[in-house]
Formats: sequence, C-alpha cells, structure tokens
Amino acid sequence: MKLTLLGHEELYAIEQLQMALFPAATIADQGQAVSRLYRGDKWLTAVTTIELEGKTTRGVKRLAADKETVSARRKCLQQSYYLAALPHMAQPSQWGALSGVRPTKLTTRHLLSGGAAASARKMMEREYFVTPERAALAAACSEATVAAMEHLQPHHVSLYIGIPFCPTRCAYCSFVSRTVGKRTELLEPYLQALEQELTLTGKLLESSGRKVRSLYIGGGTPTTLSKEQITWLIQRIRSHIDLSQCLEFTVEGGRPDTLDAEKLSAIRQAGADRMSINPQTMQDPVLRACGRPHKAEDVLRSYQEAVDAGFDAINMDLIAGLPGDDYAGFCSSLDRVAALSPANITVHTLALKKGADLFEQKVTLPTAEEVARMVAYANGELSRLGYVPYYLYRQKYMSGSFENVGWCKPGTACLYNIYMMEEVHTVVSLGGGGMNKVNLPDGRLQRFHNPKFPEEYIRQLGSVLEQKKELFKLL
Repeated sequence: MKLTLLGHEELYAIEQLQMALFPAATIADQGQAVSRLYRGDKWLTAVTTIELEGKTTRGVKRLAADKETVSARRKCLQQSYYLAALPHMAQPSQWGALSGVRPTKLTTRHLLSGGAAASARKMMEREYFVTPERAALAAACSEATVAAMEHLQPHHVSLYIGIPFCPTRCAYCSFVSRTVGKRTELLEPYLQALEQELTLTGKLLESSGRKVRSLYIGGGTPTTLSKEQITWLIQRIRSHIDLSQCLEFTVEGGRPDTLDAEKLSAIRQAGADRMSINPQTMQDPVLRACGRPHKAEDVLRSYQEAVDAGFDAINMDLIAGLPGDDYAGFCSSLDRVAALSPANITVHTLALKKGADLFEQKVTLPTAEEVARMVAYANGELSRLGYVPYYLYRQKYMSGSFENVGWCKPGTACLYNIYMMEEVHTVVSLGGGGMNKVNLPDGRLQRFHNPKFPEEYIRQLGSVLEQKKELFKLL
C-alpha cells in the first residue's frame, strides 16, 4: 500500500502499523493511505485517509498542542490511522493501534506510576483500541515484571552468553548462527575467544561493583557443544564471574537431538538450575517440514533426562502456525507438553522473517484464522491448568499479528526473560550475536552489538573487548 505523509515525518511509526494491519496489501502494493498532521494554536489534528478496494475511509484524532511530545504525537497519528483502517478489516486488530514489539511497557509504566491492573487494562482498551483479552494479557505480564523488579538493586546486571552454533538450521529460524553439522573446527577457537571476553568482563564487573542477578546461555543452540565443552565453559564462567548474587542460571538446551543424560547431568552439576527444551511441535510430520531431525518421543526422553538430572525449572517452547500443522495438531502438541507439567511453557506465534528458509520457500501456512484458534486454545488451556502469563513480546510479520507469551507456574517466572524484554536493567552480552543493553543513569537505553557471526567475532575480538570497556564507563 502506498503511504504518503503530509505535515509530519513519523514514517516508521505509521509504516509499521500499516504493515501489521494490512500485510497482504503491503506486500501486493494495493491501495493508498495518506497520513496528515495539521497544527493549530490549540490542537494538533491527525487525519488519515485510506483508499483500498474501492472504499475510502477517514480517521481523525486530536492532541492538545501544549501536551505534544514525540510519543504523544506518534500515538495520535497511529490512532488516526487505526480508525481509518478499521472499516477495511474483517475484525479489529488484537493489538489495536500498537505496532511496537513491547506493548507491556505501557502497562508496566502504568503500574509503576501507581495504577492498578484493572485501570491498566482499561487504558489499553480505551487509548490504544487493544482487545480486552490482549489488554488483560499485557496487564498480567506487567504485574510479573513489577514483582521481578523487586529482586533488583541498582548494582545488578544480567549476563547473556551467546553460542551462535546449531547442528542444522530450522526452516523457520532467522537467528544468526553457524550450522556445524559434523564440522566442529570453529568451536574451539570461538570458545577461546569467548574466554578472553569473560576474563575482561569479570574484571570490569568487579571494578565497577556490579553483580550478576541472572545468567542465560543462549544461541543458536548452546548444547551443540559437547559435554566437555559446555562443562568447560560453565567452569570458566564461574571462575571469572562472581555469581554470589545470581538468582537464576539458564542454559538453552533447545533441540532434543543435542541432549542426552550425561550432558544434562554435567550441566546441572556445573551449576545451571534452569533448562529450556523446545519441541516447537509434538507432531512428527510438522517437525520434518521444519527441518528438525528429532521426533516427539525424543522430546519426552530429553525432558525426563533433565528431570532426572535435577532440573526442576524447565521451559518448553511451542510455535503456533508452523507449516503442515493445523488446529487439532497444535492442540495435541500443547496437551502433550502440558501433561509433562513443566515450570514454564512459552507459546510463540510463527514470525516469517527474511533469512528464514520458510520465507524463501513461500510454503503454505495455516491461515491467520486458524492461528487465532491455536493461540486462543493455548491461552485458555494454560490458564485452566494454573499457568499465568509472565512475559510477552511481538515481532514483525507474525501470523495474525499476535504475540509470543511465556506462561509459568506461579513463582517460577524466568527473571532473565523479563529483564531482557522489559529492559528494566542493564544486560551485558558476551559472544557472537550478543546485544548489550545499557540502562543509562538518565533513563535512556543504549545498545552495543557484538559481531553477529562467530568468524567475525573471533576476527574482531580486539574491538569487542574495547567496546566492553567503553560500555562499563557508562554504568
């Protein structure tokens, strides 16, 4: 859809909302929209006109001139666009006029300013046109965020360590990682480089008085490493980093084909207390369509091995909208995973991004309506079983414009997921593909990116170490 701006330059805010509301028209370049901002002495008036499939609609919102801020202006423009878009949609968008990936920041801010969950829900419905179901999800997750923030002191940070390797690449994956297959020659040089960053980071943490509150080893698939390699890594972490105030240590196990009883036992004995085992689906044909070589029975084996190893905090991921899946298959997958009674179940909605094989292959996927039924079943069933939502985020190009939600048994929320997604304190990232998020004293957030690919990380290690020094000067 052609988009024209008049009287303002908020292209990104309007374009992202348009892509969320009209993905087909955006791709096919159908119709046109005009977003106009009029400035008067007392009011700013946002007017949007949309012409699509022979129908012309108009949306108008006003903002008092003396209340103008960048965020207030963008909100007014997006509200105007949404009102114009609404008559063109078969049903209202679940997230209304919101286009960002972190809608819970609004409800969290409301709670932190003294509001209640009920008024946060009403605010989302009234001001952003969010449906009651999604407003309730956001408010519940924000309550979990506020509770997690009670564990934080100003000197705390979280630590992320990236292992950007996978045995093979899943068809839906757009993350940057190296598929190693049987070629593992890059792993040892990568780990040696990572130890240098660990050594420096430990010294910087000590000299700055910062303490690690949560630790997460992610990827890629960290358990692509051998038992000896991952044990060595955790030992190096513990020798260089003071974990005396760390409340949670997670290892992303991910794929069952990278796990066995000995490796899981070694990880637990080395000090990790939380494990993620991610089936994505329990339907073998769907697993094959996604390029995952394991079977549903392997998930059950890995889960039991993790329990036997001593993990009582286990997360399991599922994805709604995978190729070859349908409503009945997804519901069956959720039921089989829930029957295991893991501490956390994360329900993702498929996001079809450039860089993923599925994007290039243009395969047939479940419809947005079918995905809506999958997500609704997950939300209802997990609530019925006593799970509560604790973190939530959205992505671009998500089927049906839904969301990813982490569900947990009460008292088992993953702190790192909350801290990282809600950006409530500094996250220091090590390794290839890591993103450092520094919460500055003035309330702003500054990001520092590590090189994405392991080869680049090894080659540019010197600059990575210098960046770490600059990062800690800001704390």
